[in-house]
Amino acid sequence: MADRRTFHRALAAALLLPALPARATTRMHSLVKPPRLRRGDLVGLVAPGGYTSDAAIEKAVRHIESLGFRVKQGAWLREVWGNYGGTVAARIADLHGMFRDPEVKAVWAIRGGSGCISLLKHLDYALIRANPKVLLGYSDITALHLAIRRQAGLVTFHGPVASSTPSSYSDGHLLSVLMEPQPHYTIAMAPENAERARTEPHYAVRTVHAGVATGPLVGGNLSLVSALAGTPYAADWKDAILFIEEVNEEPYRIDRWMTQLDLAGDFDKAAALMIGICDNCGPQGEGSALTLDETLDVHLQPLRVPAVTGYSFGHIRHQFTMPLGIQARLDTAAQTLTLLEPAVE
Repeated sequence: MADRRTFHRALAAALLLPALPARATTRMHSLVKPPRLRRGDLVGLVAPGGYTSDAAIEKAVRHIESLGFRVKQGAWLREVWGNYGGTVAARIADLHGMFRDPEVKAVWAIRGGSGCISLLKHLDYALIRANPKVLLGYSDITALHLAIRRQAGLVTFHGPVASSTPSSYSDGHLLSVLMEPQPHYTIAMAPENAERARTEPHYAVRTVHAGVATGPLVGGNLSLVSALAGTPYAADWKDAILFIEEVNEEPYRIDRWMTQLDLAGDFDKAAALMIGICDNCGPQGEGSALTLDETLDVHLQPLRVPAVTGYSFGHIRHQFTMPLGIQARLDTAAQTLTLLEPAVE
């Protein structure tokens, strides 16, 4: 009986898959900012990547409600299809449904995982641009951020997923960026991460090249930024502050992805490189291997632009939220990132 129900769900989801939208373009669309969030707003909860669980959903709902918002769960939120949160059709249906719903003011991914890259050619970018709202998440959600920025021009937000364990640092920056439009907003690094650096050095802020740089924010999870290189959804970091983070990957993989990105776009074209806290990315097992810092320095040392590592974003509890496409200033001496315009209307 369970197998039959699974089959019928999958069949129904497959029938939801729309015809492919117009071919993706390589040009960058003009910037559109979503409306600011207010207490009591309705937040759509979706699983566009990996599948989730009832326990994670309950945790996410409690988190969202604790911030003063209401929750609408996606119709396909509990679907499981292999490693994914439902078929491509089901996940597309939930995303499109949330953007169509005028009551929903934000779309929050419950987790990352994998699978978002498969959605990109099926997304209705005209629909998304016509109904601007906050899209929030990190990790695998990077694929959605980069594609929507490029194909719809919407400012989206690299920040905690809904099932994250909240910290006052993370929640404070999240609410400030989404609810309190300011002409300038300066973000200092989390003191909790500096404390952790006493025993885990990769949590420490490290300046490879000092300086001040200004440009739009672009980037996300390294493996996804790399995977999209050469596609119509790729990150364009010319004159931008390129931010990158990774987790649970050995240095040789970091080196491969960084090399691919440098070959595809030339890091020196960026205004600056900002690397987050890459947790559990040191050498594993026996044998000779470069450390994480040595690997990063292979790519950062030759640059002629400001470059830093250990900033407070990534697969960590104490992380700040970054709006993609918004002009920002990186100051390596002050160890701050300042948003130079409001991210929401």
